[in-house]
Amino acid sequence: MRIILKIIIAAMLFSVAIQAPARADLEEAAGGLLSKSYGDKIQATEAIAATGDARAILLLETLLAGDLYAVKDTDRLVYRKPANGGDQVTDILTDEDLGDLKSGDLTKIRINNRMRGLIKDLLGRLTLLNEDPLLRLKAADAVFKSRPVEMIVPMGDALAAETDTAVAAAMRRALAALNFVHGDTPEVQGEALLILQEESVPEVRSLLSAEANRLAAIQNPSPENQALAKAIDQALAKVEEKLAMLGVVENIFQGISLGSVLLLAAIGLAITFGVMGVINMAHGEMVMIGAYTTYVVQELCRTFAPELLTFSLIAAIPAAFIVAGLCGVAIERSIIRFLYGRPLETLLATWGLSLVLQQFVRTIFGPTNKEVSSPDWLSGTWEITGGLALTYNRIAIIFFAAAVLVMLMLVLRKTSFGLQMRAVTQNRKMGASMGIRTGWVDAMTFGLGSGVAGMAGVALSQIDNVSPNLGQAYIIDSFMVVVFGGVGNLWGTLVGALSLGITNKFLEPYTGAVLAKILVLVFIILFIQKRPRGLFALKGRAVEN
Repeated sequence: MRIILKIIIAAMLFSVAIQAPARADLEEAAGGLLSKSYGDKIQATEAIAATGDARAILLLETLLAGDLYAVKDTDRLVYRKPANGGDQVTDILTDEDLGDLKSGDLTKIRINNRMRGLIKDLLGRLTLLNEDPLLRLKAADAVFKSRPVEMIVPMGDALAAETDTAVAAAMRRALAALNFVHGDTPEVQGEALLILQEESVPEVRSLLSAEANRLAAIQNPSPENQALAKAIDQALAKVEEKLAMLGVVENIFQGISLGSVLLLAAIGLAITFGVMGVINMAHGEMVMIGAYTTYVVQELCRTFAPELLTFSLIAAIPAAFIVAGLCGVAIERSIIRFLYGRPLETLLATWGLSLVLQQFVRTIFGPTNKEVSSPDWLSGTWEITGGLALTYNRIAIIFFAAAVLVMLMLVLRKTSFGLQMRAVTQNRKMGASMGIRTGWVDAMTFGLGSGVAGMAGVALSQIDNVSPNLGQAYIIDSFMVVVFGGVGNLWGTLVGALSLGITNKFLEPYTGAVLAKILVLVFIILFIQKRPRGLFALKGRAVEN
């Protein structure tokens, strides 16, 4: 036991012995900043960076920002911030709070342009060698974008010492960009070009295009420049090809994302339209009710349980399903059940109901948009490469739509309610003669479809404005999905939603959003002329007749 204790004490003493010179070296180097000579300050700045102390970065950043001061009486280096009519002063080396001091008690450490350039260079070196790989990655990206010539040597040294694969790739790209822009010979630029042409980021395309334009403007170019210009054109074509492929992948992702949104908005409509034959123009308002339920749940969490705000979106899913589902049951029992077999009357009645619901929401929440914040785990993007980044909220909507579809499939296939719903869909009279309460099935089906629309509102609150007009933007697209896929068929709704979503995203870059929707609508009209029942038609006596 005594031996172990001696080893621990020795280790602690050794650690202190190592840290003490570092602190002393930094304090000694920083003391040179008190000199009035800019030459002495430059030497002090270089000495500060050479210490390798972690506090050197903060000291140099504060000096560069013009926020470094010295206390007149003690010459302690401090930074300050306004507080209580004075300045709250903190020692930059020891992080000791020195209390409130007046401006007259401090002397600003001034620098000139030469020192500013030196500090930026030193900060770049220090950040590239930081222990945090995220900071090193950020520094490499910053150098790639700014491309200062003085960073060629530091970047090469940092790359040689780098062990992280992702950071090393970013440093290699940044060093190639530096050599390409500031290379002394076409050979150096050519070697850098071989590295840059393997990258698939828009910044590389811009860099190569700018250099190609510069060389094209040269009159009577040398053979070396001609060869370099040809190599740049070939590299630019290679980068353009990779970016085009990434663009296709991004369009597919965006199309699947849009298709998932359409699926969520239309799947409830497919249920009600398929079972009851009701043209429900108020279906969009069920989506809107789900979005406002999400807003209310989030505001309740923000007011009464801020620590649960991150989970408010999860809690809003069942809440939106219940609220919108109850609204759907109420609508079916009070209006729809008196209009079965009269599709035009249901269309007019539900259209008028949609206007009433919109005005009702405006009366309660006001006409302005409401903000539904995204939780931390849905914020940001997943950057696969520099030219392809997928947002987390869109990815979550895709998985959410798939989960809702699976849930509905299980309800329809594995429950007695689903069995009764399918029986009523295929032949209502036969189902009634077998003892199925068709009125109850109609109410529950309408409530289920409305509840699913409410859950769609939860998802849409993350990518669209929550407003009284939210549902109107999706009702027409929902009907197109249902009609195209096949009335009442969930697989048809899935295929129809994804098909329309992907088609829209591939058309929009060439035709614009509005014309793309028009072309899709024309296609559906022509398609329905050939297949009136859609892609996947339901089978059954009632349907056949």
